[in-house]
Amino acid sequence: MAVEKTKAAEKSDISVEEKLRTLYQLQVVHSDIDKIRTLRGELPLEVQDLEDEIVGLETRINKYKEEVKSLEQNITAKKNEISEAEGLITKYKDQQNNVRNNREFDSLSKEIEYQTLEIELCEKRIREFTVLIKEKNEVIDSSKAVFEERSKDLEDKKSELDEIVGDTKKEEEELQNSSNAYETKIEERLLSAYKKIRKNARNGLAVVSVERDACGGCFNKIPPQRQLDIKSRKKIIVCEYCGRILVDADILEDNPTE
Repeated sequence: MAVEKTKAAEKSDISVEEKLRTLYQLQVVHSDIDKIRTLRGELPLEVQDLEDEIVGLETRINKYKEEVKSLEQNITAKKNEISEAEGLITKYKDQQNNVRNNREFDSLSKEIEYQTLEIELCEKRIREFTVLIKEKNEVIDSSKAVFEERSKDLEDKKSELDEIVGDTKKEEEELQNSSNAYETKIEERLLSAYKKIRKNARNGLAVVSVERDACGGCFNKIPPQRQLDIKSRKKIIVCEYCGRILVDADILEDNPTE
């Protein structure tokens, strides 16, 4: 705890000018990182979308396969019921040859009729299940075609993204290391404010210079007295219109981007 307090105290002891200089250096690094990531464009999102779509297609295909399997099992069960019913019909017909009276004959006839209806019902169900299997197999086939197409698209997009990332990986890592180094020099409260401004800024700029008497972020005019305050580097001043941290042009000259 004592070490942490000492580090925090060291950061707060840094002059406002040095804080502004470090913030600007951090902004330059972050802008360079943004440029690298801009090269990737929408590729990372496209890759993620394709991956999500492929997972959804896999889930859909597996679901329909399970449903087809269940329908096939139902058809097998109905065929077994038909075999049982046919066996009973044969049995009842044989028994009719040995009846002692009309009542027994009629009773067996009703059983035969019932089993015949059961067979017809089973055959109807089998036809219905067969139609459903055909429909679901068609969906499976079309989904597989889309799956293969999307998988190829994903392979191409990943290859393109990997190539871009590979070309810029070393540079981005170096920039990220610089970013981490600058962040350690800035007190937590100020760094948090910087990150919040940067997150809300459309172009990622949290620290901008005064250019042609205007804010370099939103281009609104800065009053002369406020410009003098900014040049004095005695306090951190933000644009009253966009909220960005303002620095004077001399700081930019003192901290070239090259």
